[in-house]
Amino acid sequence: MSQLEDAVGRYNKLLESGPLSELAWADALHERMEAAKLSSGGRLICPFLRPNFILRRQYESLVKTGEALIGAIDRMEQMVLSTPALLARLELLPAEKMLAAIDPGYQALEVAARLDSHLNNGNLHFVQYNADSPTGAGYADALADLFYDIPPVREFRKKYALAKAGSRKHLLQALLKSYKQFGGVRKPNIAIVEFRPVYHSPQSEYELFRDFFREEGYAVEIVPPEQLEYRNRRLRRGNFEIDVVYRRLGVQEFLIRFDLTHPLVQAYRDRSVCVVNSFRSELAHKKAMFGLLTDESLTAKFPAAERKAIREHVPWTRLVAAAKTTYEERSIDLLEFITQNREKLTLKPNDDYGDQHSYFGWDMDSSQWDRAIKQAMRSPYVVQERVEPVRSVFPLLSFGQLEFREMQVDVHPHAYLGKVQGCSSWLSTGKTGFSSAAGIVPTFILDPKP
Repeated sequence: MSQLEDAVGRYNKLLESGPLSELAWADALHERMEAAKLSSGGRLICPFLRPNFILRRQYESLVKTGEALIGAIDRMEQMVLSTPALLARLELLPAEKMLAAIDPGYQALEVAARLDSHLNNGNLHFVQYNADSPTGAGYADALADLFYDIPPVREFRKKYALAKAGSRKHLLQALLKSYKQFGGVRKPNIAIVEFRPVYHSPQSEYELFRDFFREEGYAVEIVPPEQLEYRNRRLRRGNFEIDVVYRRLGVQEFLIRFDLTHPLVQAYRDRSVCVVNSFRSELAHKKAMFGLLTDESLTAKFPAAERKAIREHVPWTRLVAAAKTTYEERSIDLLEFITQNREKLTLKPNDDYGDQHSYFGWDMDSSQWDRAIKQAMRSPYVVQERVEPVRSVFPLLSFGQLEFREMQVDVHPHAYLGKVQGCSSWLSTGKTGFSSAAGIVPTFILDPKP
């Protein structure tokens, strides 16, 4: 049994017998979540009763490898911006290309980003890069604060040292540094721009950030994009003048509703407001970016550490097309290869928006896979080599009873200005579609006590 498996077993056993098997503490935890508005659509964002644990050496590997990969992505983005043929391989919409051509006024291509990883003992694979408007860090920080002192974690800490993997302060520092590079000299007013429902809804993650930024002494408002105005070279909502926009809406999500005459775009183009992340982040957010990274003809001159990170930790990926390409240094017909290798491939939409689905070849028969390939030919999709998911057993309350379920665990390192600083974890059944047994859990770095 591995060190991590032993720790998980010890924690789960605490809940099965003894005083902690009486679940009053779990009811109290859920009440505290409700009071902190850590819910969405009427359900708690974390239905589970155990944090996700990662070993210190695993976290250090996440940091080192993740930062090398982000360096490679930044390098590839610079190549894409200066090479129309590479830009075409990302399948951007015309309006996305126009936005990407605008210099945001500061250095970083992504101020905030999130890597989606499968972390299993010594094995680490990154399957996606969320660079547009990454989520999860605010909820994860709030949950870590709640979980750290619940009775089973207090008992568990008698044998193990636990460290929180928080991100909020690093995000604020990255926003302020980008604003300074932009040319900002005064204390900025910050607008968190997101779509807001017409009717009242549970607290969003962005309200957690708003409250934290205010506690740090900054004037912050959450502003729906339709309430923005641009006049006299100032972006504003009513009397609230905006220096920094923390953009929490996706580029495609924005372009579905608005065109390039929107006040936010006008102010951005005129360099009148610092927008984080910039609209250039959509370049890296496309899943086809991994297709460029895993094309060794493009990365041959990248630094050795970056090439190693790609080769060992990024699954082979290609934009689906009737084309010739390479796989393990040999030439292949891509569609023929996809058809013949169903059990080790997945098809994913190039964008996260809309109602397009991912297709897992190993869960389908040949006729279903053929239909999936046809769908992938009609709109931008990527094909990606299978990465074995990581699974672990988590306790949760189900109709007032303790239940243990094996869940898929995705670890999400959060990066600010290219530095990995904190992570969140997402649990799911591993299947597409909605499940009530899914959600964020706090992530703790685990060290055995001497």
